[in-house]
Amino acid sequence: MNDKYFYFAIAALFGVSTSLFSFLSFFLFTIIYLFLLYRYKKFTNSQLVFVICIFITFFLTGQHAVTNNKTKLSDSISTFYLQYTENTKVDGDLLQVTALDRKNKEKLLIRYKIKSEEEKEELKDTNFYGRLCQVTGQLTDPSIAKNPNAFNYSKYLASKQVYKIVEIENHPLKKCSVVKSTPLTKIKELRFKGIHYLEKSFPPEIAALSAALIFGDRSMFNPDILMDYQRTGIVHLLAISGLHVSLLIGMVFYLGIRIGLTRQFMMDFLLVILPIYAILTGTSPSVIRAVLMLFLVLFILRWKKQLKLSPVDAISLTLMIYVFFTPLIILDAGFQLSFSVSFAIILSSSSILPRYPLIISAMVVTSIIAQLAALPILLYHFFEISFISVAANLLYIPLFSFVFLPGLYLLFFIQLVFDNTPSILINLFMKIITLANGLIDQLADISFAQLVTGRPNWLNFIIYLLIIHIIFLLWEAGLQQKRQQKVILLAIVLFTFQNVWNWVNPFGEVTMIDVGQGDSILIHYPFGHGTYLIDTGGTIRFEEEEWKKSEKPFEVGRDVVVPFLKGKGITKLDKLILTHGDSDHIGGTFSILKEIEVKQIIMPSVAEPSKTELEIIQEANKKGIQVVKVAEGSRWKNKKGQFYILSPEKNYQGERNSGSIAIMANIGGLKWFFGGDLDQEGEERIIKKHPNLNIDVLKAGHHGSKTSSSEIFVNNIKPSISLISVGERNRYGHPHSEVLEQLSNTTIFRTDIHGAITYRFYHESGTFSSILHKIKQ
Repeated sequence: MNDKYFYFAIAALFGVSTSLFSFLSFFLFTIIYLFLLYRYKKFTNSQLVFVICIFITFFLTGQHAVTNNKTKLSDSISTFYLQYTENTKVDGDLLQVTALDRKNKEKLLIRYKIKSEEEKEELKDTNFYGRLCQVTGQLTDPSIAKNPNAFNYSKYLASKQVYKIVEIENHPLKKCSVVKSTPLTKIKELRFKGIHYLEKSFPPEIAALSAALIFGDRSMFNPDILMDYQRTGIVHLLAISGLHVSLLIGMVFYLGIRIGLTRQFMMDFLLVILPIYAILTGTSPSVIRAVLMLFLVLFILRWKKQLKLSPVDAISLTLMIYVFFTPLIILDAGFQLSFSVSFAIILSSSSILPRYPLIISAMVVTSIIAQLAALPILLYHFFEISFISVAANLLYIPLFSFVFLPGLYLLFFIQLVFDNTPSILINLFMKIITLANGLIDQLADISFAQLVTGRPNWLNFIIYLLIIHIIFLLWEAGLQQKRQQKVILLAIVLFTFQNVWNWVNPFGEVTMIDVGQGDSILIHYPFGHGTYLIDTGGTIRFEEEEWKKSEKPFEVGRDVVVPFLKGKGITKLDKLILTHGDSDHIGGTFSILKEIEVKQIIMPSVAEPSKTELEIIQEANKKGIQVVKVAEGSRWKNKKGQFYILSPEKNYQGERNSGSIAIMANIGGLKWFFGGDLDQEGEERIIKKHPNLNIDVLKAGHHGSKTSSSEIFVNNIKPSISLISVGERNRYGHPHSEVLEQLSNTTIFRTDIHGAITYRFYHESGTFSSILHKIKQ
């Protein structure tokens, strides 16, 4: 069966995917796959039967995981007996830690609001392991994705067998007893102590990089620096990967031989140490893959010398073992990237890489192979890639492999042995890290190097896979002139076809984005006829002590609106319409201006702009963006419709909400009214001037407050659909019961209940839906 394990691994993935995703689709893929193995790979009947058995085994494994992937706890439970199983995470005044409820045998995420700065410092330094603690708290559900393509925290936790969050009021270690530590717990304790030792012994920059490369912990990294690594496509260097594991294990093996230990002893030693090392470094998918592969290779060398295990067989077996015990891991982006890139490099090592003997050319080719293999996965999870990543990898892979990795291990051991590290070494590494971070910041800001395509649908994802597969086949066959032309053509298609599809897609949409207690509405016409964003949402900040502030506070523009736009492949707005100066409507503007190209900003013509509005105008002037002040009577049009400004009057001097921009537009065969936070006084002014105004879709003013959407206004315009943008369990009690009563004759969509609400249209007809429910009109 040698050299067949690769095909068995594919069958295993099909089996799990059939249980986790679409049964019919993946079952048909499996039938086609079996035919291809029989027709082109000349599999015998017995081998095909074996492949079918693997498929069935992994299908049942996936079914078992799906069946048991849910909580068994009742929401009425309030007392828990916890054994903490992971390192604590303290961010601002919030502590989070995963724990096992010993009574109910279920993992829980524990959240505790820290009471004081002194308590925060104490908790950061406290080892939670080796205790059984009784706590009381309220069970809550993790947040779900309420916008298209948004990160689904609930599914993320569920993939780690965590289904509930416990919000506790009292100190998490208040009622505890000591329990005997297991070997696993002792290793995790050692990891905790090692990370904190680094934090106390070195400057923050060295400690953060050391913790990432030695213990696989990135919690100390500055979020902005981490984002720079992600944007330039080299964040994988901060994860312990096969390269790191191989270098370290190779170094240990060499040192053991040099001091006189036998090869057999060293192999036995490494077989014992590898699982311990995996736990010490955080058991990320890349670590598990690398450790398990090395373990299999060493095991075969040690006890099955007559059996030959090729690299592709080793990684295929590794994948099958990993997925068999944790089927849901195939949903993890780290797992997908680690195995796809590793498979591509291993499969290319015998056919493509030998043609590039020079070190530089080999590194360039390896980086290109890795980027091609990772491309569909990166676009699916992150919606964009960086063309600068190949150059960045060329610069940073040698830096990490030959400077940072050995150097930081050396600093760590010097500090451990002598309890002091020479300042000359500290200063040297500080300078190197500062230069490296400064350069990565510059590279990350090269906007033209970023390709944003949006999340590919399944058809586009399959097209990506087919094109990349053909490129590899042509490359493997040899790049003569004709094949070079084909590869260049395919590469152009690869990096453009989804953007072309985004442009020629004949469907348009209006989406009320769920931004919590705020407003943000996307209007997108097909064929480049217009892309407009009405308001950006915003996070209302309250003054708080410095120690309470999160390292990277949630910001609606950056964390919700920008990913939503990029997920749809939108990188340019023709108009950014800011209805009025309240932060919950325009606070996210700065993030939009940083990440998205904006041609024109539209603001209300008011006598006294808010502070935020003035700051936005200043930022727009820096970027050369046109700012237009509009009042009643203003209008614009595109090839598909017109937009009329009904309010405010020019140089408006009244209350800010009453001065909101109110827009009437014909979109997709329906008449729409967008009024920001327009109050009843503003509504009355519009009715007086436009008594025959008829509207199909009303965006209810001020999040359903009783100060807007008056009975007179609603009865006059006679909408059939009402949209309410409102935060879940908001402090204001929006939407008000009176407003809901006044809108009771309409179909009401609310972002707190339905999530993002989309009207998808083709020419003059369309369908309303939401991310949580779908209703046809």
